[in-house]
Amino acid sequence: MQAVRSILVVLDPEHAHSRALTRAKLIAGVTGARLHLLMCDKKQDHEALLSLLASQLHDDGYDNVSYEQSWHDTLHESIVDVQQKEGCELVIKEHRADNPLRKALLTPSDWKLLRQCPCAVLMVKSERPWTGGVILAAVDVGNHDEAHRLLHANIIDHGYAIASLAKGELHVISAHPSPMLSAADPVYQNTETIEQRYREACRAFQAEFGISEERLHIAEGPADVLIPYTEQQYDAVVTVIGTVARTGISGALIGNTAEVVLDSLVGDVLVLKSEEATAHLAELARG
Repeated sequence: MQAVRSILVVLDPEHAHSRALTRAKLIAGVTGARLHLLMCDKKQDHEALLSLLASQLHDDGYDNVSYEQSWHDTLHESIVDVQQKEGCELVIKEHRADNPLRKALLTPSDWKLLRQCPCAVLMVKSERPWTGGVILAAVDVGNHDEAHRLLHANIIDHGYAIASLAKGELHVISAHPSPMLSAADPVYQNTETIEQRYREACRAFQAEFGISEERLHIAEGPADVLIPYTEQQYDAVVTVIGTVARTGISGALIGNTAEVVLDSLVGDVLVLKSEEATAHLAELARG
């Protein structure tokens, strides 16, 4: 989080009071990051409001503030276009859930943003202050490949950074699969052997990242169920999660955990991507 030098704050034309801007001020107040305010609307008649917000931010001590109005075919494309142009390392946007019927027929705009935005995205869902709250980091400790190890490190680093910023406490959730009799590897046919393997992986993980036993929560079952359950159990204010940024047919059929849990979580959600996904998406955005 300390590495964030430029934040793109997406403002909603229909909601003057912006939760996204509140979170952006909190982060920029600690990191000194530049704030770039963005209003995505075809009408592009928000110059006076943006100028007023920028002036108020300057009066509040935020010296590096810029703003613009932009529209580029769709909302998520407009955001990614400006993010690339401005070189922002973090996008902050308020999330409002689509109704279930609309979601069943169309991929929600915020899902598309999570899939296609090359940088980290903070989806703001609550007005609740972060101060003194629990920060929940969701990882898949059972994945040992280098890409996942780097993604996990990024998730934990951001979790610690937010916990420090908010004077809160970091907790970690890792879900492991239920036994499958059809699994080729006998390890995955038995609950005890699965949990044993995960516990061993977790010991190395805890040693590497300094996670105490009481702050590590391991459970059996699907991540998209266990992450919201754990968030509510510990009353977390922010959940940090990684995504493979899956697109195309596989994304439509399988979905990403980050997308699936977005509406299930009560607090804010910070979504990070692997280095490979970030580089690939940046290349697509530039193309």
